[in-house]
Amino acid sequence: MFSRIAGTVLGRADEGVRVEAGGLTYDVVLPPSIATKVSDSGEVTLEIYAHFALDGNAGRYTFFGFTNAIEREFFEALLSVASIGPKSAARAFSVPMGRIARAIDEGDHAFLKTLPGIGQQKARDIVAKLQGKVARFLLIQDAPQRVVPDKPPMPEFASEALAVLLQLAYRRVEAETMIAETLERAPDVRDAETLLSEIYRQRNAAGTPA
Repeated sequence: MFSRIAGTVLGRADEGVRVEAGGLTYDVVLPPSIATKVSDSGEVTLEIYAHFALDGNAGRYTFFGFTNAIEREFFEALLSVASIGPKSAARAFSVPMGRIARAIDEGDHAFLKTLPGIGQQKARDIVAKLQGKVARFLLIQDAPQRVVPDKPPMPEFASEALAVLLQLAYRRVEAETMIAETLERAPDVRDAETLLSEIYRQRNAAGTPA
């Protein structure tokens, strides 16, 4: 199993990003504080924690991504707490690693309880298991978070058109750009079918294959 992926971000997935590497496409779950540091497009290198779970007679891998190996090690440290599973650890990783590590080191149960999915008992379990063992995680300089400009909400009919374009194998970023540009040029469009027709017409007029 691989521990790092380097490739091209195709867009956001449900809980992270979709990365194309070596001719394959992977959905990589990003904890909230990590997601703010990863762009919606372009080249990316992520450290990977792979989790395998059985579902009936089938098995499935879930890949969790981090921007550096220390973040992954901290995630693995959280998993060493018996009451914390991968999904719980990912949700709890909602603020920078250094802040969580400081709360553990100081035995700050009140702060730990504010993390998603961490109640009183899990906060106690985390401190009992990891207090005094997180010094290396306190020293990291947290990278600045990616500033995401506010976008106006996409109209419902535009979301329907986006879903169609994604099914037609357009990349999310490309599809969202086409929709935004088309609505800017044709602001009177009010339904998905007309929007898709207008996208096709404009691309055809520009000589771009649909």
